[in-house]
Amino acid sequence: MQEMWALKHGQFERVVDCVVYINRHEQAETLVQAAVKHNVVLIPFGGGTNVSQALMCQKEETRMIVSVDCQRMNKVKWVDRKNMTACIEAGIMGRDLEKELLKFNVVLGHEPDSVEFSTLGGWISTRASGMKKNVYGNIEDIVINVKIVTPSGTITKVSDYPRISSGPDMNEIILGSEGNYGIITEAIMRVREKPEVRRYGSIVFPDWETGYRFMYDVARSRLWPASVRLVDNVQFQFGSSLKPAVDSKFAEFMEKVKKAYVLEFKKFNPEKLTAATLLFEGTKDQVNAQEANIYKLAKKHHGLKGGVENGLRGYFLTFAIAYLRDIAMSHSFIAESFETSVPWSNVLTLCEKTKERIELECKKWGVKGKPFSSFRLTQVYETGCTIYVYFGFRYDGIADPVKAYSEIEDAARDEVMKQGGSISHHHGVGKIRKKFIARSIGESGTNVMKNIKSTIDPKNIFAAGNTY
Repeated sequence: MQEMWALKHGQFERVVDCVVYINRHEQAETLVQAAVKHNVVLIPFGGGTNVSQALMCQKEETRMIVSVDCQRMNKVKWVDRKNMTACIEAGIMGRDLEKELLKFNVVLGHEPDSVEFSTLGGWISTRASGMKKNVYGNIEDIVINVKIVTPSGTITKVSDYPRISSGPDMNEIILGSEGNYGIITEAIMRVREKPEVRRYGSIVFPDWETGYRFMYDVARSRLWPASVRLVDNVQFQFGSSLKPAVDSKFAEFMEKVKKAYVLEFKKFNPEKLTAATLLFEGTKDQVNAQEANIYKLAKKHHGLKGGVENGLRGYFLTFAIAYLRDIAMSHSFIAESFETSVPWSNVLTLCEKTKERIELECKKWGVKGKPFSSFRLTQVYETGCTIYVYFGFRYDGIADPVKAYSEIEDAARDEVMKQGGSISHHHGVGKIRKKFIARSIGESGTNVMKNIKSTIDPKNIFAAGNTY
């Protein structure tokens, strides 16, 4: 958000001095060696979709800063169907990657909200998660081996072992490194067969608390669809307002019938009802089993099937949110989202307290009207889940909207962490959250990360300034 505001209304305090495009691993090695020799700062650039200010230059940096654009490293070098692995260059974007893998009838299955423009290297450097992680795993589950060019040399495993016990895993050191250590050039990734069946669905629940209990039971069942996401009433109404008009009298009649059934016969309160969107992927037998389990649990929690179309629309609404945020900024409304992971026992309290904190902080800043705040439960684990927090407000009459938003967001994140939530689930830390890192991993943990950095990059060539 801060970067979008600077683009629209101001200017950046520090920008890069040069952009270098690299085409292959060997060019990255040459570039890093030159940067070390001449004491030049390098900032790797993938798709530029981060929301943590990870690519913003540090204003106090006096050395030359070079942005290293990795998007020309965009090839699937090979696919091994025997071992179900693929060697993929780090600059390839998500949509292009899946398109190339489908030529071999396989998929990676990693689909973050930013999949249109984000890159494999970006996913690895932020320790990303995707909407279909229930079937395909988070990025750390998919990565077999990573190759990264650092000021101390190229780091990679000597073989693509499925697993190894030889001390701390080098992959885990690189995952989440956020551009601080070097340039990720390629990775060996696990792939899966192209799913035989893909089906969408949706379920309507009478309220958020009921939907939460359904999601908890889904997590305990361990028979998960590729994606199951619960939206609160605010987001449900928001999504409904974007629904296209029906194009026939019969369709209009059926919409009225369904609405009457939910609101009048079932007595669902339109100011409280929530919805879960579903995506099932796998073999026909796997999908049938997933659907049977999900709809059995939905019935237990008084859920009503909302249909395939609503599931499809809800799933793809996620991709539109970033565009809507940018449009809203042109109409005196500033908004953004952030995410956290939290134990199941803390979910309802975290959402309640965070909403109260956002409203309190907005009052302190003199925000006109009630701020927009909404929650979405997006990924399930046996021990907890991921919560997205969306919030925004009208900024007319506020002298410094960016400062206001930043401080309100910091307060909201402070509340999230007080209620047992993590610093981030998959967006990473960047610069926007680094003030919270010691609360997340402790001073000793922070010192370990700094010591790794000083060993790999003693001259601080990769001076992105993220994480710590």
